[in-house]
Amino acid sequence: MKRLLITGGAGFIGSNFCRYWSETHAADRVVVLDALTYAGNRANLTELIRDGRVRLVHGDIGDLEHTRALLRDERIDTIVNFAAETHVDRSIDDPSVFVRTNVLGTQMLLEAARSAWGASAGERGCRFHHVSTDEVFGSLAPHEPPCTEESRYAPNSPYAASKAAADHLVRAYANTFGVPATVSLCSNNYGPRQFPEKLLPLCLINILEGRRLPIYGDGLQLRNWLHVDDHCRAIDLILRHSPAGRAWNVGGPAEQSNIATVVQLCDIVDALFAADPELASRFPMAPAARGTSSRTLIAHVPDRPGHDRRYALDCGQIERTLAFTRTTTLSAGMAMTARWYIDHERWWRKAALATASSGLPPVRCEVPYRDSAVSRNVPS
Repeated sequence: MKRLLITGGAGFIGSNFCRYWSETHAADRVVVLDALTYAGNRANLTELIRDGRVRLVHGDIGDLEHTRALLRDERIDTIVNFAAETHVDRSIDDPSVFVRTNVLGTQMLLEAARSAWGASAGERGCRFHHVSTDEVFGSLAPHEPPCTEESRYAPNSPYAASKAAADHLVRAYANTFGVPATVSLCSNNYGPRQFPEKLLPLCLINILEGRRLPIYGDGLQLRNWLHVDDHCRAIDLILRHSPAGRAWNVGGPAEQSNIATVVQLCDIVDALFAADPELASRFPMAPAARGTSSRTLIAHVPDRPGHDRRYALDCGQIERTLAFTRTTTLSAGMAMTARWYIDHERWWRKAALATASSGLPPVRCEVPYRDSAVSRNVPS
């Protein structure tokens, strides 16, 4: 039986991981530590808490004493660190928040683990797993091969730099203090419960509301898209089968431009409306409800500063060594994701209210499309 602490477990990937783990390893103890900022949603864990499968603790990974006490009281032997500020646009607006959470917060969490576990942590099967991003490698030229786990770090945004710093701290604590740690570097995740400031849920909700779909620059930035369920399975494999001290790339199945991804999403939503006439009455502002294509909402906006052109991960190591395979294609995953947001309108409307009440400014791609007449829309 494992006793896991999932930091950031009320967020998008973290809550999906909690759901996955409680279903796959029902005998294990799962504790969530989450600061419940604008993107941390208690509702993501409601049924898991109600059923006794998860305990939610409101707290900050930067609070050393609180975290150390929690590790000891719960006898935690496994930490999976999802806690992070993740939106690149917000890191451009205020880098200090990202340094505080992603760098200093990770260091405090590592220190808590070192203190609570002691020198024999590795021998007792303890594990600190840190979730990172492909953005730490920076932008690739079109002809360059995908990044391996040994590729040079070259972060270009404050967000990517803060995650790179956190990765280096994990490595340093492993080498200097013997904290048994692993790192996974993932490509763009998508799926249910993703906060509506990220590209796919933002565009999906804008389609339902009949609002324009802001595409940075020419939209030809290349990304891999990884369904969150596949990501959860990859972390499971790493926790169960990877030795400490390893890093693992976990990427989506293929590179695709942002504009192609949004076009694909538009066509998926149009097909859902065609198959379910009731959606037109629920979302009368959607182009499909008016007999037109969702593609008509696409609008190119000025590119953001330092926008990386291409990310690509070589995932051969985890595929060969841990037998990782992706079970969700992008087309099937986006269709399931679109259906989830359509069926959970209350969830994303409440998420919009949480953002508005937080006092945070809208992210850059939303600025041209704010409209007081539709203040209930997401985000605001």
